[in-house]
Amino acid sequence: MTVQDVYNKIDQAAPFSLAMEFDNPGLLVGDPSEEVNGALVALDVTDEVISEAVSRGANLIVTHHPVIYSPLKRVTSDLLVWKLARENLSVISAHTNLDIARGGVNDILAEKLALSGVETLPPDHMVRVGTVERGMTPPEFAYYVKRMLELPAVRYCDGGQAVERVAVCGGSGGSCLEEVIASGAQAFVTGDVKHSVMLEAVHRGITLIDAGHYGTEHHVLGYLSGLVRDALGGDAVAIARSDADPATVI
Repeated sequence: MTVQDVYNKIDQAAPFSLAMEFDNPGLLVGDPSEEVNGALVALDVTDEVISEAVSRGANLIVTHHPVIYSPLKRVTSDLLVWKLARENLSVISAHTNLDIARGGVNDILAEKLALSGVETLPPDHMVRVGTVERGMTPPEFAYYVKRMLELPAVRYCDGGQAVERVAVCGGSGGSCLEEVIASGAQAFVTGDVKHSVMLEAVHRGITLIDAGHYGTEHHVLGYLSGLVRDALGGDAVAIARSDADPATVI
């Protein structure tokens, strides 16, 4: 099976055409006709992930975050793209298309929090909204998110009202606060939340949980590796052991 076969399988589940205009998903490094000897799935391409792929004999890395996001003006030995090319590694990245697609990042995040009656919010179809099994106070809900997402810590602000209806958006979803408020949710779970957004959430009565960018997205890797495994029809697929949150909580 080829790199293109893996791309096609991901495209069937999370069409690359769904990606936001600013995004850069797809086959970003490599030859689509290259036969795949093995694949490694990770949230990001890092030096450690490249080394692990080489040690495993894998020649394809599949990630959520694009290894090329902004236009490159040079390709020199200090860039990951140079290392990938030197090691004959291809990279496919499924980013906002995997956020938006049914069964992708945000549906999995809603599932991890055991939300029921999950709906997708317009206009971008990123945010999911559902209901928790029982109402909780904001501190109770913060601990609930920490436990359900298996996190060492979360940041949160107390919106001052019981939490029943919950919105989620993996990654950096602070810009979606207005849509969340309009949905009638009492809480919003996302990552990378700015101070000003926390202040606005408190003012508007929303309990906002910052569960981290990695913490809200890495659960998709099992699903993504399943797509790759289906494409390759074998077991030469692994989730990178070296995939980790770059930040440490102390």
